[in-house]
Amino acid sequence: EMVIRDWSSDVCSSDLPSSDTTLARIVRMVGEAQSKRAPTEQWVERFARIYTPVVMALSLAVFLVPPLLLGGDWAAWFYQALVLLVIACPCALVISTPVSIVAGLTGAARRGVLIKGGVHLETPARLTAIAMDKTGTLTLGRPKVIEIIPIGTRSESELLSFAAAVEARSEHPIARAILAIAAERGIDVVPAKDVTAVPGLGVVGKINDRHVWVGSAIYLEQRLGGGDSEKLTTALKRIAGAGLTGIAVWESMTVIGLIAVGDAVRPEARLIVAQLHALGIAQVVMLTGDARAPAEAIAHETGVDEVYAELLPEQKVEAIERLVAQHGLVAMVGDGVNDAPAMARASLGIAMGAIGSDAAIETADIALMQDDLSQLPWLIRHSRATLTVIRQNIGFSLAVKLVFGGLTLLGMASLWGAIAADVGASLLVVLNGLRLIDRDQRAR
Repeated sequence: EMVIRDWSSDVCSSDLPSSDTTLARIVRMVGEAQSKRAPTEQWVERFARIYTPVVMALSLAVFLVPPLLLGGDWAAWFYQALVLLVIACPCALVISTPVSIVAGLTGAARRGVLIKGGVHLETPARLTAIAMDKTGTLTLGRPKVIEIIPIGTRSESELLSFAAAVEARSEHPIARAILAIAAERGIDVVPAKDVTAVPGLGVVGKINDRHVWVGSAIYLEQRLGGGDSEKLTTALKRIAGAGLTGIAVWESMTVIGLIAVGDAVRPEARLIVAQLHALGIAQVVMLTGDARAPAEAIAHETGVDEVYAELLPEQKVEAIERLVAQHGLVAMVGDGVNDAPAMARASLGIAMGAIGSDAAIETADIALMQDDLSQLPWLIRHSRATLTVIRQNIGFSLAVKLVFGGLTLLGMASLWGAIAADVGASLLVVLNGLRLIDRDQRAR
């Protein structure tokens, strides 16, 4: 049996105020990360604040200058001033952006991509790097228990019974894997009491008034307090070498065993990473709290450029900050409460909606409701297509204004022609924007 130093004061002390709990720290990190984001200003709104008074002044000049300085007819130039006001009305210009945004959001929703606002629809088009969690993102999020390794006097059934009791009410994929094998072996699971989740580390609960911890083998190694650890070290190396994740179980201060868990890589993951690179994403990075060996094995299989392993939630935030400093606009894709602070700090947070935790979905700017990672390349193409349509609408609106404005100054435009041009331009930008609802963006 392996003995570890007392950890209970770190995670479950009743003397800690609520403001010092791990959950409170995560909430603070999310708030701080979100506060670092610069607000996005709409170009059209800034343009309209200048455009409107300029047009009013120009119309007044058309009405006054020719009659006063050139002896023109007051009625004729008053008519031309009205024509200029009608054609200069920024209706088409003002609606060009919101119509396209709403159509883009609707088109994404029909694909199962929930985007929380127009600003987040525009961001994917300019991304230069993407960070991804491992479990549930690059992998299927349905891990299975491969091996149970008792250490000491406890049997496999006792080890599994303790782990299942602590994980009984957890929704984490690894917890579901432990509960599944416990049910398969006919183990009667009685939920532990006073269960506390420690993001990035594990879960602790009370069984028969004794604390039982189920969590990161990495954290276990950090807390070892001496004794003969040869069996434990050998088991951990063997688990890591097989590309599996080691889950440690200990009772009070005694290690009672390890559970080796494996998760299948998403079949489409390698193709998706290649598509992201083809779309101009300079770097695809994996951020995970799991051990480095299984993380690197999955990174090699999927073509991920770089791996940051054995990370706590705050270390994921630091990794995102480094990526932002290096690349500018960075997206974070994740599904767990551990990913929420990093998703908030990233330029764009993307959650796996079906298996994602409430904290991840609430924090995310975009949710992939079908957990379909292939929607990532589509999202980038869709965002770029939306920006293209917006630019087309704005350019067309301004071109119509310039042409008819010039005709008005030359005295060659009519009021009815100005009305037809204004209404026609408005209808055309609406119809052009509505193409985004059904248009397949894969060709871009």
